Amino acid sequence: MQEWANQLCENRQFGSKMTDSKYFTTTKKGEIFELKAELNSDKKEKKKEAVKKVIASMTVGKDVSALFPDVVNCMQTDNLELKKLVYLYLMNYAKSQPDMAIMAVNTFVKDCEDPNPLIRALAVRTMGCIRVDKITEYLCEPLRKCLKDEDPYVRKTAAVCVAKLHDINAQLVEDQGFLDTLKDLISDSNPMVVANAVAALSEIAESHPNSNLLDLNPQTINKLLTALNECTEWGQIFILDCLANYTPRDDRESQSICERVTPRLSHANSAVVLSAVKVLMKFMEMLPKDLDYYGTLLKKLAPPLVTLLSAEPELQYVALRNINLIVQRRPEILKHEMKVFFVKYNDPIYVKLEKLDIMIRLASQANIAQVLAELKEYATEVDVDFVRKAVRAIGRCAIKVEQSAERCVSTLLDLIQTKVNYVVQEAIVVIKDIFRKYPNKYESVIATLCENLDSLDEPEARAAMIWIVGEYAERIDNADELLESFLEGFHDESTQVQLQLLTAIVKLFLKKPTETQELVQQVLSLATQDSDNPDLRDRGYIYWRLLSTDPVAAKEVVLAEKPLISEETDLIEPTLLEELICHIGTLASVYHKPPSAFVEGSRGVQHKRLPGSAGSGESVESPDAASAAGVSEAPPAVIPSQGDLLGDLLNLDLTPPTATGPTPPPSSGMQMGAMDLLGGGLDSLLGGDIGGSPAMGAGFGAPPAAVPASFSAPVSGGLDDLFDLGGGVGMPMGAYIPAKTLWLPAMKAKGLEISGTFARRSGVIQMEMTLTNKAMSVMTDFAIQFNRNSFGLAPAGPMQVLTPVSPNQSIEVALPLNTVGPVMKMEPLNNLQVAVKNNIDVFYFSCQYPISMLFVEDGKMERQVFLATWKDIPNDNESQFQIKDCHLNSDAASNKLQGSNIFTIAKRTVEGQDMLYQSMKLSNGIWVLAELRVQAGNPNYTVSLKCRAPEVSQCVFQSYEAVLKN
Repeated sequence: MQEWANQLCENRQFGSKMTDSKYFTTTKKGEIFELKAELNSDKKEKKKEAVKKVIASMTVGKDVSALFPDVVNCMQTDNLELKKLVYLYLMNYAKSQPDMAIMAVNTFVKDCEDPNPLIRALAVRTMGCIRVDKITEYLCEPLRKCLKDEDPYVRKTAAVCVAKLHDINAQLVEDQGFLDTLKDLISDSNPMVVANAVAALSEIAESHPNSNLLDLNPQTINKLLTALNECTEWGQIFILDCLANYTPRDDRESQSICERVTPRLSHANSAVVLSAVKVLMKFMEMLPKDLDYYGTLLKKLAPPLVTLLSAEPELQYVALRNINLIVQRRPEILKHEMKVFFVKYNDPIYVKLEKLDIMIRLASQANIAQVLAELKEYATEVDVDFVRKAVRAIGRCAIKVEQSAERCVSTLLDLIQTKVNYVVQEAIVVIKDIFRKYPNKYESVIATLCENLDSLDEPEARAAMIWIVGEYAERIDNADELLESFLEGFHDESTQVQLQLLTAIVKLFLKKPTETQELVQQVLSLATQDSDNPDLRDRGYIYWRLLSTDPVAAKEVVLAEKPLISEETDLIEPTLLEELICHIGTLASVYHKPPSAFVEGSRGVQHKRLPGSAGSGESVESPDAASAAGVSEAPPAVIPSQGDLLGDLLNLDLTPPTATGPTPPPSSGMQMGAMDLLGGGLDSLLGGDIGGSPAMGAGFGAPPAAVPASFSAPVSGGLDDLFDLGGGVGMPMGAYIPAKTLWLPAMKAKGLEISGTFARRSGVIQMEMTLTNKAMSVMTDFAIQFNRNSFGLAPAGPMQVLTPVSPNQSIEVALPLNTVGPVMKMEPLNNLQVAVKNNIDVFYFSCQYPISMLFVEDGKMERQVFLATWKDIPNDNESQFQIKDCHLNSDAASNKLQGSNIFTIAKRTVEGQDMLYQSMKLSNGIWVLAELRVQAGNPNYTVSLKCRAPEVSQCVFQSYEAVLKN
């Protein structure tokens, strides 16, 4: 596309005085025949007009490939404008008409020897853009001549053509010796030829990271630095990027390169400035800090960075993201430039937030008064996001600059007095952090914070306030009342608040045990009995067990002294920062992510580091050095393998503590096992292992009679019951994901091929597809729609195909699904009919999804509920299936199934046969209960399924079979 744009721009100088818009007017039927006649006309002017009409039709998307031979015939002309138009047509259609394109080869070869250098360059450029294998072999001889052409314009065009040819056929380029010729061009007398040779070699080296194409040595570097002064701005960027990959031998060479690159800092093009900054930031690592030149260089780096901030907002943002990295690595560069980062009233929000971040990074004792005054001003703005960030910034300043902490706290209190809801909430969040940084210093403000308790409605602010009340409970007279007020709506709170409330009440109990016993039992009951959240349940059980067995240990754990928080918690991790500094001026520096995180495809992405951290003068990018390092550093032997860890975990002594307290009578829920339902002992298995409550430690006591027996039960069953390891069930494996299958063959969809599968990841159902374009034209504008289906599956959002799919290209698409679409019973039940649209047509196909994708994470029934439900479902609804050739023991089978949300409720062994009782819940609320019989040494399992909707049993069985056999 860039080539087309360049050529179209060049064509404008040849255009007639009339506008070319007339060529884009819609024409009538028979247009192709008329154009054909005009293209074969004897009149040159008529021929040129016809070619313009063809190009106009091609530009608006009409198919004019039928005119290929007629347009190719127009190549034999001295008119440069007409030749360019024909070449433009060839580039577009050669891929779909490779046999016809060979007709043009002779003209290309002839044009490569034309006396006019513009025509020579145009011919070699076009041949490079025609990505047809058959033509590449004819391109070699003309390209070899053009690489040694007397005219530098032809040589620079040929240099880029080598990179294009390498992309089509790398082996051919290597065999023909073009890479050596390209290396020779680095010594060319013309700076633009040097720049293009560097660009081409860098491009090729990027796709072959292990090849040592750009063999940079002091002589080559000297040539590049000489060419740097006379290049165009893009040539300078190519050369600077190449220099950034070089590691100087010593500090003297490093200083010499920095001195010659420094003038680029005053360039008008911001991309050149950032590339120069990247080189200087990298080579500064090798300069001794006591060197005079080091200080001079720091001073020289500040003005160009400041100048970038006077550009338009989009460029400012890119500059600020890069400055953010530079400031984290070397804050001294901009330490005196705080004022340029003060926010202007008309800055867009994205610029404001980035400036704010840099202000905090540059805050120091010298400028803190200025910064605080500015931040207080920002906190009264109208933009809510900006105000929140400003209030947080005040807290970060307090943590970073200790001398300013008191002033920051008083500023935050002034903001709380404004009673603006979101300001108050942000202030409370940051005051919590200040308490962590400076314990026992500013607790006098707690009374003011408690006055605003009722206005808090955001989870983070509520959690922060609860933390403060729990942490300083001994200083707050009515701490128990305050926490009890939060407890009233416990189930409506977010997980963050629930976890904080649980911890705060346990802290309060340990500080005031006699007054808060009922409160702590209430919160433990809510967390363990009534909550579906595993994190909350686990924390509740751990606190309960701690309090009941050893309150002294509980005190040491829960009320342990907390480490002081660091002032810079949001700094980028040092090794990542080093890599990002090496990518200044690229997308990586804007995203603050390494290229490997967002660049897809076959090209290897090199991880770069600054030379100072390499440990030696050898280039960090050298593959030999990397492999040598890998050999010398053996992995430490103290870390056990994953298998060992898992074995240790499952061999832990998980016996319950000795029960010394009175055994409570079983609750009514445990009386269900009166009848022996499944041939011996399921009832006793479900109800019989729930023992008595151990005596709780001092200050906790046995639960009062008012607490239901079920409340004390979890404390007694031992840690194995709490974590469901008692039934021999080990660690769950990952969810089963079927292999991709072909859903839509290319021959049925005009070249579009779709293969895919379904997966459930972190509770989200995904349709994972590979789209392959086997047609000759680019595919765009993808969309997807489902027909009504048994479980209401529907796309949760549009199909994300962000870039056009070129011929022979494949892309991966993950489409999140939900189950809130329209429902209609399908045959088979798990059949899904899909329509996919693109710029070519609409295509239809059907596929079957494994029903295990619909098993939800909260599908584990309580034991008593399982028993009651099994009895309640009629026997007619029970189906029995055989799973053959399965060689897993019962524990391994249980682990595999649990990965796909099929949960084992209980297990028992009768005469050498293991019976697993399992439950699963579909996304539409249907429960399925199962009994899986596994006989040691017998590869055939029996699974009995019971469900109120028996038609799902066949699909559930298929899922069992698929999960266990894969």
